[in-house]
Amino acid sequence: MLWMILACLIGGILLYGIVPTIVIRKKKFRIYREGASENNIALTFDDGPDPYYTPKLLDLLKKHQVKATFFVVGNKAKQYPDIVRRMHEEGHEIGMHNYRHISNWLILPPFLEKGLQKSADIIEEIIGKRPIYYRPPWGHFNLFTPLVQKKYITVLWTYILGDWNAKLGTMELFRRLRNSMKGGAIIVLHDNGDALGADKRAPEQMLAALELLLKEEAAKKMRWVTITDVMNVQTNKQISSI
Repeated sequence: MLWMILACLIGGILLYGIVPTIVIRKKKFRIYREGASENNIALTFDDGPDPYYTPKLLDLLKKHQVKATFFVVGNKAKQYPDIVRRMHEEGHEIGMHNYRHISNWLILPPFLEKGLQKSADIIEEIIGKRPIYYRPPWGHFNLFTPLVQKKYITVLWTYILGDWNAKLGTMELFRRLRNSMKGGAIIVLHDNGDALGADKRAPEQMLAALELLLKEEAAKKMRWVTITDVMNVQTNKQISSI
């Protein structure tokens, strides 16, 4: 009896979450992974804002005159509105990463929609502008995500570098970052280490590796832009059709 319950549970997760994720990613259904420019690269940061690491990251980006896109967790944005406001005031773009950092495999459609609505309301209240970009935690979708996400442009990534693992080390992360410097790339990093499976101090190595990268001459020749800028090299028709 127990194995039947377990089999049904696994089958349900497969049908509700895993299979839709594979199909949506493979077909690129209503999602963006990269731009088409030779010189533009979009740095994106998930899981924040973090009261310790995000201000340090903003200082670093300001120092090197780099613009980025932050996919913030709704309840953290509510907790740290001043950091979100600073992101906006310094020219960065803000998207959503669910109200709480929970996989869409574990969220029923009404709760996902309600959470995104709540997150969008929070961000709009802070910066006076409603977010249009969405990235699901871990890039997980479910059977109903395409319906829920229709109001937003869903952005995944070209390169995900494993920076949440502190065992990776600064120099290995730096090497991966350098190898990701390709025109049109969307790179995902993390300015918070609280998510399931992440190391709390991992953002320390991310900051160190990113600073090494931004000091390089090759990096200085690239344009580090927001998601809107990296996608605007494609046609407005493509963007508006999502």
